[in-house]
Amino acid sequence: MRFHLSILFVSLALGQALLAQPVDGRNKPSGKKAPTESPDLARYALFEKTAPRPEATSPVDTQLPLKVEPGMSIALIGNTLLDRSQDFGYLETLIQQAYPAHRLTVRNLAWSADSLHHQPRPANFADTDQHLVFVKADIIFAAYGFNESFAGPDGLGEFKAKLTEFVQAAKAKAFNGKRGPQLVLLSPIASENITGVDAAKNNKNIRLYTRAMSEVAKAQQVGFINVFDATNKAMRSTEIDLTFNGCHLNDAGYRLFGRLVFDAAFDKPASVVNEEIRAAVLEKNKQFFRRFRPVNTFYYTGGRNRSYGYLDFLPAMRNFDIMTDNRDQRIWDIAAGKQVSAKIDDSNVPPLPATKQSRGANRLLSPEAELGEFEVDPRFNVTLFASETDFPELACPIQMRWDSRGRLWVSCSTTYPHVYPGNEPNDKLVILEDTDGDGRADKTSVFADDLHIPLSFEFGDGGVYVSEEPHFTFLKDTDGDGRADFREKVLTGFGCEDSHHALHDFTWTPDGDLIFREGIFHHSQVETPYGPVRQRDSGWFRFEPRSHRL
Repeated sequence: MRFHLSILFVSLALGQALLAQPVDGRNKPSGKKAPTESPDLARYALFEKTAPRPEATSPVDTQLPLKVEPGMSIALIGNTLLDRSQDFGYLETLIQQAYPAHRLTVRNLAWSADSLHHQPRPANFADTDQHLVFVKADIIFAAYGFNESFAGPDGLGEFKAKLTEFVQAAKAKAFNGKRGPQLVLLSPIASENITGVDAAKNNKNIRLYTRAMSEVAKAQQVGFINVFDATNKAMRSTEIDLTFNGCHLNDAGYRLFGRLVFDAAFDKPASVVNEEIRAAVLEKNKQFFRRFRPVNTFYYTGGRNRSYGYLDFLPAMRNFDIMTDNRDQRIWDIAAGKQVSAKIDDSNVPPLPATKQSRGANRLLSPEAELGEFEVDPRFNVTLFASETDFPELACPIQMRWDSRGRLWVSCSTTYPHVYPGNEPNDKLVILEDTDGDGRADKTSVFADDLHIPLSFEFGDGGVYVSEEPHFTFLKDTDGDGRADFREKVLTGFGCEDSHHALHDFTWTPDGDLIFREGIFHHSQVETPYGPVRQRDSGWFRFEPRSHRL
């Protein structure tokens, strides 16, 4: 009896063939001289050990509305409320529209599930104070209280003490190098009940922590904006959900949130959102996020930065800074009523220098030659199902999985190990079919082609769950054309210190939960309707999609 084993062949993707090669090129010195390192690039490193810290200054009180001067820098810090806001851009759009000649910069430094006393970061990653110095913050919006509220009434005393300590310290730090910042505390939003999630029960504690924030703000003479009461009222009066999981805002929710904060903080009437400005804001946020929270930080700031951190990261950080500045200029031009080109001008972004090539590479083999490298048990017969030669979309495969229709899905990533400036993630979920029953794929289609390093995926709930570090994403085809047209960032805040250790091994449990894991070096903290979930180094997660419980 002979067993037939159909194989998906992709050049350089199969470890068996690589190991069978007489000389492993990956461990053979290339003989190439290392490129010269420029000391000028060191200033783009934001390391905890070396990045500047703010100088002490006289405390500055804050009154609302804020005093906005041309050229000011506005920073957002805190938890997921502000972290997710960068995906919608309503608040900054209103600000830029209201001050078209001020050339304001807005930088989002928030981090999923941050609390006043718990802000885990990658090794040697610059802390919030150092990043506030980096952006030269003049105005700071700080969102805390939600994650702390799960401690209930017993935690109020500690929360008020920590908040007072934070406010007193922040008021007396010259992040901009001149004087202390105008500081505005943002309360948590209200939670609401949605299908499967009884989140409104959290409001009893959130109300207590909102009141505590108001008391601290008044005592310390800083700004305070209560978005809890307004969102709670809106959630009770509207027939549409303002959140997708009971505690995190959707598009309608962030549209409301942006207007609430703007109306309370600025002495300007809010106008109708200019979608052209908002598109520019979202593009700027995307480039800055890659600078602020780059994938593979263990190689950038951590233990492996001596070997990889210089030429592979510092020039990239420089270029992301330039690209972010270019997008600021585009925002200002649109706000001022100027015509802008359809394509963003990044002609001032220098090319990245050559990287170290101290080791060789393995041979690129054809499917036939690669099969020849195999040692096959005589009881088995190996045949080719699909190759990159026939289907170029299969470049750099990571995971494959069969669906209920007998089609082979493959996640592919040419973005790995991380995004470089000027590139956009174009990773794919490819579907292969054998339509004539001859044992070879003869049809291919692409379900999604704008993914970010999809290490793992799993079918479920009428769509596909995908790993997109630092996010856990759900994709769905709602119109039946075979391509994903619905995308939701279900969870965010997973570690991405080492991109090939990010979320992987997706599988369903017998009782209907989706489990997955991450590897070493990672710090994950994910905000949920049931409180923050934190994990360090490596571990398994269990997710209940219906209840949004992690």
